[in-house]
Amino acid sequence: MRECYPRIVLGLHRSRYERRILTSALELGVDAIDTSFNYHGFSAHAALAATGSGLLPHFKISTKVGFFPAAGRAEHSLDPARLREAVEQSNRDLGRAPDLVFLHNPERSLTGSSAAAQDRLGTACAAVESAAAKGLCGGWGISSWDPRPLPGLVDATLPRPDAVMVRAGLLAGIDVLEASEALTARWDLVPDQLWGMSPFGGSTTQSLWNELDPRVFIQEPHDGLSAVHAAFRVAYWLPRVGRVAVGTDNPSHLRELVDAMRYEANADNLSAYRRLLREQRDRQPL
Repeated sequence: MRECYPRIVLGLHRSRYERRILTSALELGVDAIDTSFNYHGFSAHAALAATGSGLLPHFKISTKVGFFPAAGRAEHSLDPARLREAVEQSNRDLGRAPDLVFLHNPERSLTGSSAAAQDRLGTACAAVESAAAKGLCGGWGISSWDPRPLPGLVDATLPRPDAVMVRAGLLAGIDVLEASEALTARWDLVPDQLWGMSPFGGSTTQSLWNELDPRVFIQEPHDGLSAVHAAFRVAYWLPRVGRVAVGTDNPSHLRELVDAMRYEANADNLSAYRRLLREQRDRQPL
């Protein structure tokens, strides 16, 4: 039987929604998909249901709500009624309840005073938590591109999410890493409840990956491990996350990511790297 890799989540942000990547994922033991209400021009769920006909029961599906169609653009909102409607629409378009629904980038609408921001965040969290309680999703969480404003808003009055998704990896930045860890501590989440995303900073083809060798952060021997796939493996430690959502339409690339999971981190080098990031930040003028 093929070993299962629940720590890899197939992200469908820029996906072409081809059936072959879904069948390849299952063959490789990757049985989780991450998508969003607003992806693919707000048609991602319907496209996934059509492309994955007969396959979706074999996947755990996470999605996100928070962006909505507006005149010629997408707008962000934490309005609880709109969030509930988006979760209901997601159920209809997918033909099933998603296993997890993330509140998508709530920081986008958390302007104004801390008290007002905390109230908006708490109301939005309660709306998605209520959707889970009604069976519209298996659980709920928060997906944040910039979690820095969030830890200061979290206290015992806010609902506790089942998962939090944040940027991870060598390009996430020390402020994002520390905010992610602070948020995890505020909600008393275990590492498996923290998810990573964007492990390559948006692209595996940028010149940086020819100049930087992330294999220095991997325990030796690491023969046969490319710089890009070392960067993917390192993302599980920056910050410490239980799984990483990564996008690809290429079955060969996905296979290489699965192969990279057998490597472990060099903890000493990662600690030194984080120390350098903190020192660099602290030297910056205020």
